[in-house]
Amino acid sequence: MLLPLAPEPFTAPTHRDMLPSERRTFVRTHRTCVFGYPRLHDGPALSVVYYIPTDDDELLVSTMAGRGKANGVTRNPKVSFCVLDERWPFSYLQVYADATVDQNPQLVVDVMMAVGWRMSGQPLGEDARPFVQTMAAEEDRLVLRCRPYATFAQPPRHLHRNDQQEKLTHWVSRSVPWDAADPPPEEAA
Repeated sequence: MLLPLAPEPFTAPTHRDMLPSERRTFVRTHRTCVFGYPRLHDGPALSVVYYIPTDDDELLVSTMAGRGKANGVTRNPKVSFCVLDERWPFSYLQVYADATVDQNPQLVVDVMMAVGWRMSGQPLGEDARPFVQTMAAEEDRLVLRCRPYATFAQPPRHLHRNDQQEKLTHWVSRSVPWDAADPPPEEAA
């Protein structure tokens, strides 16, 4: 099942790294990312996209069959999402995933309807479904099903005033398995 647009995106803590459960919540409650996939030549290709999380932790991306994203995933299923926080202090979370192509027409339309909700901030009414079905067929749309397996967090550390320079600190993050458990509270602090 596709998750609805979250009423409020998760705010990353600024005093410590995100816990594994917080990383998953961050992904589930945001809506835009830089989607990366391997190219045949050159470096990775990057596209800003809306993504749709599901209740079983897949991340779905709508694209056209003729676009590079679909072709890239067919060649190499390793993709990444740089999930963007739309608020200051700006933070992001990188998600590594294995992707497959799904051409199920019902899923394609459902994902496009959910993308419309994320774009406008309001659910599309069922009266929009025929228009979306036509657009999906005309554009030869499909869905990239992405199964996350790891995350890498970027802490939101910023100056809010110039007199804070001596208080600005950073720490090192690490890649964490998507389904990792949170550490005991004494270790998380």
